[in-house]
Amino acid sequence: MINLYNTEIESLHIHKVGNKSRKEELFLSQDPYNVDDEIRPILKEFFFKPFREKEEQFFRFSEDAALSSILNINHADFSDVHIDIARHLYNQGNHPHIKAGEVYICQLKNIITDEGSFDGIGIFKSEIRYDFLEFSKNESRLDLILKQGVSLDKLDKGAIIIQGKTGYKVLYIDSNKYDSKYWLDNFLQLEEMEDSNFQTKKYLQFCEGFGKEVVKAAEGKQAEMEFVNDTYNHFASRDEFNEPEYMNEVLNEELHNEFSNYKKDQGPKYSIEDLTDFEISNETVNDCMKKVKGEIVLDTGISIKVAKGSNAASKYLEKGWDEDKQMYYYLSYFNKEV
Repeated sequence: MINLYNTEIESLHIHKVGNKSRKEELFLSQDPYNVDDEIRPILKEFFFKPFREKEEQFFRFSEDAALSSILNINHADFSDVHIDIARHLYNQGNHPHIKAGEVYICQLKNIITDEGSFDGIGIFKSEIRYDFLEFSKNESRLDLILKQGVSLDKLDKGAIIIQGKTGYKVLYIDSNKYDSKYWLDNFLQLEEMEDSNFQTKKYLQFCEGFGKEVVKAAEGKQAEMEFVNDTYNHFASRDEFNEPEYMNEVLNEELHNEFSNYKKDQGPKYSIEDLTDFEISNETVNDCMKKVKGEIVLDTGISIKVAKGSNAASKYLEKGWDEDKQMYYYLSYFNKEV
């Protein structure tokens, strides 16, 4: 969990970073921008809003990440850090699709996480230009002036780097898909952090895969939905995960061996091959459940929607076979239409 509500922006430097492959300019601001009381809340919303709207997942720097070395070498002197960060970003601009833009680099104070309050560094980039109108008044009319600028509704790229108790933890956003490797792989050089968020998400994805490839294949879509709902209910009702307990509660005995074999075969794909006990991230459970499709789609053009996390599919829905029509059917029980 991260809370940026009381986080303050300090020592903001704004640089212009062009595309190196096109020999565009790298302009480095030597002096910080004066963040006054009028612009401060606007910048906080511009920088932080995308992180509130995105599923929270922490990353760490890869072992040979240049950005990590820059931060470690210049840890005590931010006046060197922001220059080196901007130069490092400029050096990644070796593809013609990479757009020039402004890079905002600042110190962040009072970032609240589950581990406490920490300082950090924010790196944000605006790239896309939008048309807007300004108006000029003369004696007889208003004139239109067409200009281009940055939209405060969309930050193109961003990273919040927190120096926690166990090293750097990083959150990032990238709104553009035309240069996906540029920000994440080349500039930040991140890899997933195997914390409770990671473990919870990966295990749930593994269970959904088991439901689709094994349960559905053997017993149909209704059984798959019941299994997935039971899985999410199990995770939502606990703070700690224990695999034997989960298997005994959610799986019938006939599926135990199937589950173990599927984990042996597919566990490495989900990075959970050796995972049997971990702390459950309830926030991750909620985020993952939002993406589950509680729907049975039939080849007759009819869909049956079941509320996520409910046991409605097992209590009020029955599947059968009609000999006359030679077709399957679903029978749904209800008290009244709503």
